[in-house]
Amino acid sequence: MVPSIRITAANDMPVNARGDFVLYWMTAFRRRDWNFSLQRAVDWAKELGKPLVILEALRCDYHWASDRLHGFILDGMRDNQRHFRETPVFYFPFVEKRKGEGKGLLEKLGSYACLVIADDFPAFFLPRMVRAAARALKVKLEVVDSNGLLPLRATEQVFVTAFSFRRFLQKNLPEHLGQLPAADPLAGAFLPALTALPEAITARWEPAPDAMLKATPECLNALPIDHQVQTAPLRGGSDAARSTLRTFLREKLHPYHMVRNRPDEDGASGLSPFLHFGHISVHQVIADLIEREDWTPERLSVKATGKRVGWWRMDEGAEAFLDQLITWRELGFNMCSKREDYDQFESLPDWAQRDLLDHAGDVRPYVYSLDEFEAASTHDPLWNAAQRQLLLEGRMHNYLRMLWGKKILEWSPSPQDALAVMIELNNKYALDGRDPNSYTGIFWVLGRYDRPWFPQRPVFGKIRYMSSANTMRKVRVEEYLYRYA
Repeated sequence: MVPSIRITAANDMPVNARGDFVLYWMTAFRRRDWNFSLQRAVDWAKELGKPLVILEALRCDYHWASDRLHGFILDGMRDNQRHFRETPVFYFPFVEKRKGEGKGLLEKLGSYACLVIADDFPAFFLPRMVRAAARALKVKLEVVDSNGLLPLRATEQVFVTAFSFRRFLQKNLPEHLGQLPAADPLAGAFLPALTALPEAITARWEPAPDAMLKATPECLNALPIDHQVQTAPLRGGSDAARSTLRTFLREKLHPYHMVRNRPDEDGASGLSPFLHFGHISVHQVIADLIEREDWTPERLSVKATGKRVGWWRMDEGAEAFLDQLITWRELGFNMCSKREDYDQFESLPDWAQRDLLDHAGDVRPYVYSLDEFEAASTHDPLWNAAQRQLLLEGRMHNYLRMLWGKKILEWSPSPQDALAVMIELNNKYALDGRDPNSYTGIFWVLGRYDRPWFPQRPVFGKIRYMSSANTMRKVRVEEYLYRYA
């Protein structure tokens, strides 16, 4: 049973009990397992005695659409097609071959449906898309939150520090630890099978052929997307996500707190792209970690201190990872779900806006254009190496991502220009861009979730300062520079 706090009616239309099927419109949680949205759709299909249709569509005109992002999504669609073939679900993958080709598809499918279930994701263009669908559909549209351990609607408060949010989590998470989604929502679900969609659908909107889901260069080149941003070495999909999780838990979890911030060591989990595209659930990550650690909720500390370590009563590596996975990741979801201006300069704390604007006229030691930043053409070898990793691999080392942003702030004509550059480069090239968690990182550079630092500095004011020289004294970067410079 999906907790009611995770279900929201997006319109006032009724359920059409005479419809042909229940429709799950899969947009953010692109997976078969550990998925509250799919679980809700299965519950409705069982209650109504109807088949279940899953529409997973990929448009070509979203901002920053490229071979890299399309390829990663198509990898996941290929996995889903294979996984759902073993079930009574009718899986309908649709890929636009030209702009606007998919217009009207959801509305037409909805005309045959009893109701529509959609994913409740609070960032990028997805909220606008859901609002438009709610106006167009003539049947009930429910959106379901399967984003994190804490439901988005568990609080209306917008948290301004990680400490305050962590303390809130420590008080309120225990009740949600026992409300995880079903590992396999389709297990034991005896649903009627649908053999084909109505001809009025398939005659106009053909399912993506198997060749398209292989995301070959030939297929990607035929699409009207950015071909300059090439596919990344990391492949997408649920199978790759689970393999990455197993490797992390087996080899990297326990030393995580020691090696995560070392650029010369690949100590990060590698899960953020898969979490962003919904190829794996945070609930599965937590469940697998708990099983591996032989941990039970009875070990939780009774005191909500807000401290990073000690509440879970696990070893330091596990606690450090859970703080990143839950506190910092879900802090971004809290902001994006409560403020529509989460990606605007005006969403920064008042003190940070004031400081940045007071120092906007300060002389910059260097000033670079977007094109120069993008091409990794600065005077700083370490910054250039971090940008090259982003260009080549669609990711950047966690610690260097902070330095990357701080230097963009220092070398841009204004803080607003710096914000625009960070958003453009991150969202264009990073596989985990366009996500609440990535906006947390970008805006942390400008003071969000931080505090004033002294002494004041030119350009930064009381915003936390970082330099390549200090970074190179703190952490080893020789191998990193060799690899990416």
